[in-house]
This record gives sequence, C-alpha cells and structure tokens, in this order.
Amino acid sequence: MRLGRARWAEERAAQWYVQQGFVVLAKNWTMRGGELDVVVRRDSLVVICEVKARANNDFGSALEAMTEEKIRRVRRAGFQFMRTLEEPGLTVRFDVATVTGVQLEMFHDAF
Repeated sequence: MRLGRARWAEERAAQWYVQQGFVVLAKNWTMRGGELDVVVRRDSLVVICEVKARANNDFGSALEAMTEEKIRRVRRAGFQFMRTLEEPGLTVRFDVATVTGVQLEMFHDAF
C-alpha cells in the first residue's frame, strides 16, 4: 500500500475522533516491535485505533487485514503507551478504522 493512502486514512480517523470530542494524544507512536496509528482521549477513556486502508475490496476488506499477530502487536504497544501516561483510573479501548476508497467505517471495541 502506498504510504500516502495510509497517512491520509489515519488523518481521516483522527479527525473523526476530534469531531466526537476526543483529543489526539499521538499519531504513529512507535516502540520496538509495534506502532500505534492514532491514540485519542476523552475524559478518562483512551482509544487506541488501528487504521486500515484499501483502495477497494478486490483483494479483501481492510478489516480482514487485522490478523491475530497484528492484534497482539497493537495491544502490546497500546499497553506500553498507557504506561507512559502514568495516570490511574484510565480506561483503554481498542478500535479499528477502515477506509475503503474514501468511505470511513469505525469498529469500536474491536479487540
């Protein structure tokens, strides 16, 4: 996939969260062995969103790209990110945003 499409999709997802009242904490946060596409927060809820983009569904949907290994890596990186916040009482939720063409679809509590 072209990097431009991926970054554009991540920006679309981040903008959607901002419209819902969230504040963006991080985009493309990396650690050894993992990366988080978008991390947002509203009150005590931190949402870690994996963004998947496809031009079309000819080779499978964007959601089908979420393998068990990818989920493990995102969860591991997500919990590492949460430790950096050093704030008790936060709740974490893992979402997936898919962008097919220009259509954004959000899956809350995806894993």
